[in-house]
Amino acid sequence: MDQHNRCAWARTPLRIEYHDTEWGVPVHDDRTLFEFLTLDGAQAGLSWETILKKRDAYREAFAGFDPVRVARFTWAHIERLLRNPGIVRNRLKVESTIRNARAFLAVQHAFGSFDAYLWRFVGGEPKVNHWRALQKVPARTRESDALSSGLLSRGFKFVGSTICYAFMQAVGMVNDHTIDCFRHRRVGGVRRPLSNSGMQARVGARSRNGPKPSALAHRA
Repeated sequence: MDQHNRCAWARTPLRIEYHDTEWGVPVHDDRTLFEFLTLDGAQAGLSWETILKKRDAYREAFAGFDPVRVARFTWAHIERLLRNPGIVRNRLKVESTIRNARAFLAVQHAFGSFDAYLWRFVGGEPKVNHWRALQKVPARTRESDALSSGLLSRGFKFVGSTICYAFMQAVGMVNDHTIDCFRHRRVGGVRRPLSNSGMQARVGARSRNGPKPSALAHRA
């Protein structure tokens, strides 16, 4: 019998698997970052359970979340996607994914990788929070506000602060497992050595007033 204590939102088999293996683990692979950015945008107005159920269909529909391929999608692709029952058939969300792929590539060109750009917002390493209850976890923070503003200025869509904070939680920029959850200690403040581009970005971020505090968006 599974005796693990978990965050209160992890109550279904699908959520438990995601919680136990992915949520809060630092991600530095650009394609995976694009995947989570897309899925968190698709979640707007829906439950995370709904998106998890559609995840495989999203991977197939959006070329394995390869931003180079998605950026080349045409109106014909959009019309086909809007007939695909496996994804959220919302025109604005579908079109924003293609637009975001193009903006994503522009960030890669400017910073060497999306990873190098993204992790500047937490000073290059995960922020470990110590929440005692899910109700204490905020839906947005100064970091998510800054990330949202930065992404919007670069042409991204469906990247409001609440969406950005859920994204930051998902890719491990913050560890928001509650302290009674067995994953809180295991995820911890896992970090990896920064690449040269990541180190430069981190130094640049610190020179502009240093890292700021963070917070969370619920996986309800």
